[in-house]
Amino acid sequence: MTHPYNKNIYPGKIFHWMNDSETESATKQYFQKYYPGNGDLLAEVTRGDKNDINQAIELAKEAYKKWSQTPVVKRSEIIREAVLLMREKKQELAEIVALECGKSKKHALGEVDAAIECGFFFAGEGRRYFGEVLTSAVPNRHVEIIRQSIGVGALITPFNNPAAGVAWKLFPALVCGNAVIIKSHEDTPYVAIWYAKIFKEAGLPAGVISVLQGLGDEVGAPLVSDERVKFVSFTGSVTTGQKILKATAERLAKVSIEAGGKNPFVVCDDADIEKAVSLAVQSAFVDAGQRCAAASRIIIFNEVYDDFKKKFLEKVYTLKAGTSDEDDYGAIINGKRTNQILEAVRKAVKNGAKNLVDADNENFIIDEKYHGGYFLNPVVLENVFVDDEISQNEIFGPVVNLYRVKNLEEAIRLANRSKFKLSSAIHTKNIDRAQEFIERYEGGVVRVNGPTHGSEPHMPFGGTGLSGNGWREPGTKALDFYSDWKQVSIDYDPEKI
Repeated sequence: MTHPYNKNIYPGKIFHWMNDSETESATKQYFQKYYPGNGDLLAEVTRGDKNDINQAIELAKEAYKKWSQTPVVKRSEIIREAVLLMREKKQELAEIVALECGKSKKHALGEVDAAIECGFFFAGEGRRYFGEVLTSAVPNRHVEIIRQSIGVGALITPFNNPAAGVAWKLFPALVCGNAVIIKSHEDTPYVAIWYAKIFKEAGLPAGVISVLQGLGDEVGAPLVSDERVKFVSFTGSVTTGQKILKATAERLAKVSIEAGGKNPFVVCDDADIEKAVSLAVQSAFVDAGQRCAAASRIIIFNEVYDDFKKKFLEKVYTLKAGTSDEDDYGAIINGKRTNQILEAVRKAVKNGAKNLVDADNENFIIDEKYHGGYFLNPVVLENVFVDDEISQNEIFGPVVNLYRVKNLEEAIRLANRSKFKLSSAIHTKNIDRAQEFIERYEGGVVRVNGPTHGSEPHMPFGGTGLSGNGWREPGTKALDFYSDWKQVSIDYDPEKI
């Protein structure tokens, strides 16, 4: 199956964005981007190096001087103009997202609409860029705190929801008056370029946004290590997040890490089983499980375990993977990730887990229809030990584990038995049970009778433990990362009036 695409929308060669234009790396080297839907070559991407990094940082430093002094209301007006252009051209961006991610146009449009709403939210924050007035014990002293921009920042964006991934970082960074360098993920190289073009059309000064293409070790690592980069926002794997923290530690750069989850979905014996099944399937297999908030651990009370499992599997059997709007989820982002997921599942089965969906198929892979595309069947595992790798590590694929527990106490202990502490859900009609879970679950998000995913633009999202280091995006809490607080104290003398 070949995904039709317009080369006027998605070019055969993808470059950096420097000084308001697409720029080839001086290395003249390229790496390949393949379409996940069939494995065909989609584009060649310029392969950056340290010289490109230096150029981008110097452009950002110069642009920052004027952008940070531009009134915040004016900054927000430019953001709003860019978002209006995004809305006008959203079909184009959705086509790019669908191509880069191997998902349907319908699902890509949903992501793009969310990115647009995020933009409108932060455009509005330009007129709510409030500080605080504080009291003082000293007579005739006025004290306030005000926000100030930080400087040049690096935005390291994820592949799984690239339009939203850029929006969550770019909009608050710009409204706060920073200049940014976006390091595109190798698997989604063009989305950030598209954003940069939109902002140029909206009137953003040259150099405020740069986009770098390249491999992590060759571009990402030296970029975050550069002392001229004052802050780093990263969404991706915990291993890369840890490397960023180490690389920025000596200069005490401001760093936001969002590094995934191993999210529990608890089903109590008084739950609405039909609703819980429907939302558990959505939570587990959204974006083929390539969502940091996906539910990968479903914890079910013993009394309803068999009934839930039966209905859950019935619904899972109906799921279709593909790129059409009728399909439920799309492709895995690349062949390497596909093989890593398969290896994790095979290892779990070897250790005694049982695959309830496709037990006789060692590959769990769909290839007869897509001829080389990276599509996986749903995997539902039972008899998984709670300390096995597949119970503890984020798989980032259409793989979910079922666990049987006796009561709420056991469910909470199991929900917390992971170093990843991001999102969660509990399904119950008992408000006391729900409140107990809210109080005792150790992660960043709890949803009662809902899915584990689905944050809105005004809702701060993030976790603790290996899921993140405490900062939140998006919502107003993101402003606390992308700006610094300055205390201002003014002493005055009434005698001199």
